[in-house]
This record gives sequence, C-alpha cells and structure tokens, in this order.
Amino acid sequence: MQGGLLVVWMTTFERMKTWLLSVGLVICSLASAQIKFSISTGGVVLRNFSPQQKFWAVGQTVRSEFHFTPKQSAYASIDYYTEGKFKNNFTATANSITTTPQQLSYTATGVLPFRQILLGWKHYFKGGYTVGKSINIYGAAGFGFLFAKMRNSFSIPIDVILYNAQPQQGEGKIKKLTFDLGLGGEMPLGGNFFAFADARTWLPASGNTSPFLHNQRNVPLVVTASVGLRLLFDFSY
Repeated sequence: MQGGLLVVWMTTFERMKTWLLSVGLVICSLASAQIKFSISTGGVVLRNFSPQQKFWAVGQTVRSEFHFTPKQSAYASIDYYTEGKFKNNFTATANSITTTPQQLSYTATGVLPFRQILLGWKHYFKGGYTVGKSINIYGAAGFGFLFAKMRNSFSIPIDVILYNAQPQQGEGKIKKLTFDLGLGGEMPLGGNFFAFADARTWLPASGNTSPFLHNQRNVPLVVTASVGLRLLFDFSY
C-alpha cells in the first residue's frame, strides 16, 4: 500500500511541476504590470459530507496568488488528496421475471480520490498581503473544477446482463464544477514568509451525474482545513 501511495504522490508531483511551470509563464507575461505574487503550499485535511459518500482524506494544496492591491488578490490553486473510502448496501433487481432469485443484496465499496483546480479572489478583511506586524484575516471565493477516477467493487459477483445493479461496478471518471468559499488567517514569520491557516468548503455548481456515484445528491459537499506557508516574492515587474 505504501508503494502505491508513493507512486501516486510522485505522479502528482510531476503534474504539479507542469502546472507551476504554466503559472510561471503567466507570471512572465505580466512583466509590464506592477503586480506582486506569492507561492504557498500546505497540508490539508478533508471531510466529505455527501449522502452515502462520507469520508476523510488528507492532501496538499499548492497556490499562486497575484496581488493587485494590498487587500485584493487573485489566486489559482491545485489540491490533491488520498483516496476516500465508503461502503453502502444495495439491492440488485432481476431484469426478467424468469430470473431466480429476483433480488440480490450486496455491499458496494467506493474509492474516490479528489483532485481540484481552483480559481478565485482573495480579500483581506484585516491587514494585507505584505503586513508583517500582526495577524492578517482574509476571505476567499471562486470556482473549481473537480475531477477524479472513482472505483466500485461489489461484495458478491453480479451478472449485469441478468440484474440491474446500481451504482456501476468498475472504474469511471467524475467531473464537477464547484463553488469555493473560504476564511483564514496569516501570521508573519519574518522576511517574506507567512504561516497561514484556513477553512474552505466546496459546493456543487453543476448537475453532472455519474453511474459510479452511490448517491447523486450534493457531490461534492466538502469542508477542508489547511495549514502551510506562503512566500512573497517582493519585487515588481
């Protein structure tokens, strides 16, 4: 299991480097603007409250922030998490009245690793992105793109030709648009480093469904808690 997690983290790290390179190109394209920026990263604890799909996961967030004024910033981030697991009991019904038995009871085990790309706006209610003498308080709001490969396994073999079984067994992709809302604080550590802690929620912004989900309602319904470091690049283009 540890080897599998290592492969996942290495693969995600390679994707993260590609994403950061893209962010760097965007930064270079702003060479004529008086915009400062920050890069931050931190650990995240996630709880999903979707019906029949509740689980805990841990992950990492990597963010880029573009500071237009002392209190107004745009952000782009990518979050990735360990696999969330959950189980639910279902009943498969026969497609024909001649099939015996007419019903089969089974347990479906779902595995759902969230990946999220976020774009939004950050506003400092107290302090600002450069304030280094007190705790800064901020709020964030934006949109996200959630994507994952969900896997389902059943406790007993079910012939899908003879029975109608939901959710679908096997592996499938899930894509959702989300709202991102957050509230947090920062504490200066000296130099251009700031420690941050925030809480965020993801709410579904699209009605996309998937036959692999155990329940279609309120996916995702997520609350996260993050702690990490922000590095301010203190120069203007």
